[in-house]
Amino acid sequence: MEDPIEFSKRSRRAILIFVTIMLVLVLLPRLYFLLNPPGDFEYHQTAQQKEDFKNFEYKKEEKTKYQKKSRFKKPSKKFDPNQYTEQNWMDLGLSEKQVSTLMKFAKSGFYSDEDLRKVFVISDAFFENIRDFLVYPEKPIREHGKSQIPQTAVKKEKVELNTASLEELMSIDGIGQFYAEKIIQKRNELQGFINEDQLLEIWKFDPEKLEIIRPFILVDSKAVIPFDINKVTYAELRKHPYFSNNVANSIIKLRTQLGTYKRIEDLKKSVLISEELYEKIKPYVSVEE
Repeated sequence: MEDPIEFSKRSRRAILIFVTIMLVLVLLPRLYFLLNPPGDFEYHQTAQQKEDFKNFEYKKEEKTKYQKKSRFKKPSKKFDPNQYTEQNWMDLGLSEKQVSTLMKFAKSGFYSDEDLRKVFVISDAFFENIRDFLVYPEKPIREHGKSQIPQTAVKKEKVELNTASLEELMSIDGIGQFYAEKIIQKRNELQGFINEDQLLEIWKFDPEKLEIIRPFILVDSKAVIPFDINKVTYAELRKHPYFSNNVANSIIKLRTQLGTYKRIEDLKKSVLISEELYEKIKPYVSVEE
């Protein structure tokens, strides 16, 4: 039988010191927190994090407001949009000015969902509200089957950009299908042209082409329905190419601070809206009584 291990006096002292140190390391933090209990936890956000959170809250709030305040009504039965009167459209929730613009498009005829969606005053929400009730007539065909262009889509002396159909735009010398489609796309994005020079915002549409077609086009700016800056939501502003994320947020925040906008010029109080930007967005905003 082996003898039990014996530690020297020096070894026992080393073990005692080691154990003491371990006990101190374990007990000291507990003693500290016992004497100094932690207060409420405080999370320090950076300025950017606070701004991002506010942006998120504005988006969520404005989206909720938009959903709650939907004024559109469903039709009572299926209908041909070509036969609808101004009053019929207003009964579904469109404003008088929206209907006025829509009726200009109706002169070219509606023969499909695509035709109706080209009317920039019709929002996605409104279209979805009436989609299942739409009935279209067959598209007229000219004699001998040489053309699928409706009889109503005849070439005019000047083509009005805010109501022109694809065929009418293509009737302009120098405007083929590619540019005609791009003009309609830009018109929908802007919710209407204010002047011919906005065509230069289209990719590869240069000043030379504009000068060639200028004698054959005109713009009825009255077709544009401006945003009421005392009612517009963040989401609605962001759909327009002239209102960036920061500018849209700035307009909503400034409205909250002011209570209401008294005049359009109040937008200049935002540090993000320069004189140049103000002149650019001015035709697309209003302050209604």
